[in-house]
Amino acid sequence: MTSPLTLTPTRRADGTSVLTVVGEVDQSNAGELAAALDDARGPVVVDLTGVQYLDSAGLNVLFVRSSALELIVPSLLMPVLDVSGLTELVPVRGPQDAAPDPPPR
Repeated sequence: MTSPLTLTPTRRADGTSVLTVVGEVDQSNAGELAAALDDARGPVVVDLTGVQYLDSAGLNVLFVRSSALELIVPSLLMPVLDVSGLTELVPVRGPQDAAPDPPPR
């Protein structure tokens, strides 16, 4: 059974778009991910730390938009991103390397 997909768009204090993705990304919901990325303005940091599964449909969404993405990924997804070649196109960081949102002034 597929975990429901939750997409939460936010902005950092510096204006950077962030899309937090939770659940499983597969053929049944990859269009929702694509639409959320298309709705974001400018480069987008995609936080995939809450994703347990990412299939080829989800990878395709990321590849098509790779020029405007930065990814934060759990170790579970790194082999998939490495084998697919996405790590050669997109900056990829682990959750421990993610820059926190600066405090408001």
